[in-house]
Amino acid sequence: MKNIYIIVVLLIAQILAAHTFAQNLKPYFNKAEYRELLLISAKTNTPDNDTFDLPEPFHHKMIYRSAIVGLDNRWDLWINDTSSVAVISIRGTTKNSESWLSNFYAAMVPAKGKLTISENKTFEYELASNDRAAVHVGWLLSMAFLAEDIVPKIDSLYKTGTKNFLLMGHSQGGAIDYLLTAYLYNLQQKQQLPTDIRFKTYCSAAPKPGNLYFAYHYESITQNGWAYNVVNSADWVPETPISIQTLNDFNYTNPFKDAKEKIKKLKFPKNIYLKKVYNNLDKPTKKAQKSYEKYLGKMTSKAIITELNGFVSPPYCNTNNYVRTGTTIVLFADDEYYKQFPDDDKKMWVHHFYKPYFYLLDKSKF
Repeated sequence: MKNIYIIVVLLIAQILAAHTFAQNLKPYFNKAEYRELLLISAKTNTPDNDTFDLPEPFHHKMIYRSAIVGLDNRWDLWINDTSSVAVISIRGTTKNSESWLSNFYAAMVPAKGKLTISENKTFEYELASNDRAAVHVGWLLSMAFLAEDIVPKIDSLYKTGTKNFLLMGHSQGGAIDYLLTAYLYNLQQKQQLPTDIRFKTYCSAAPKPGNLYFAYHYESITQNGWAYNVVNSADWVPETPISIQTLNDFNYTNPFKDAKEKIKKLKFPKNIYLKKVYNNLDKPTKKAQKSYEKYLGKMTSKAIITELNGFVSPPYCNTNNYVRTGTTIVLFADDEYYKQFPDDDKKMWVHHFYKPYFYLLDKSKF
């Protein structure tokens, strides 16, 4: 009976997926659409601990797999067999040390600028218009290598009539997906990509990609249903990188900017007491941010340089205020979930790989 039930569920999912992908992209979270993308992502990635057998994607076939570039990065191109929708699937973290370097290289750089990624090769980018917007430098570096291959493929498919693209990434792939989405939108704005191309993004189990000002921009350009951030509430990866908010991370107009001057004008002993309170709140966060930049920026860049000939360490932003970004779809881990996937100190990825995401998605009421 159990096998019959599984077959019926898969057949129903296949029918729903066929209905979904027989049309152009629609601006809302589509459970069947995301489920198909999870199957595609599972083929792009090779998780070690997710050992259960997954079927092939129902309505897509892979037509291209990139070479491994950058920090062990790779992407696949899939085509729908019932419509003219293409899928760009970004690989997540692998077992190789250079892939982990991309994660640990967690200082922030401006969301607009240039990055020297190899000898005689500079990547120019604009991921947000706000000069205070900043992003994770390791994932920006990975995206830079991938974009060099992805953009020409988009252009080639467009010339054959494909104008709808789904962007999918799980884990590190989702983090890169954020930055790639912003990059592609900006290319359209600069008329370096056709403006009638429609992108729809699913970041899955993704970490936080940048600061609040990047998030504001990303959410404004993808609003009204064109980008989603899907998380298992038991998964620790979307809670990373560690966020440090200092008083410098607020908008220009704020009550903290002139706090020191206002405290000086107070009468004794209030001024002494409040000055001590202010410094105790302000100094530790600034010290933590400087340490973040030192260890996960300047020191980690030395390891990056040994992996990538010609890479030049960029200047970093004095911020590490990482925030959750995009319209979030929460796959809520309830008591029944924890019976299937109990917390286990020896299984760090128990809530992160595909099996728990499929379990929660299939029982969800989206």
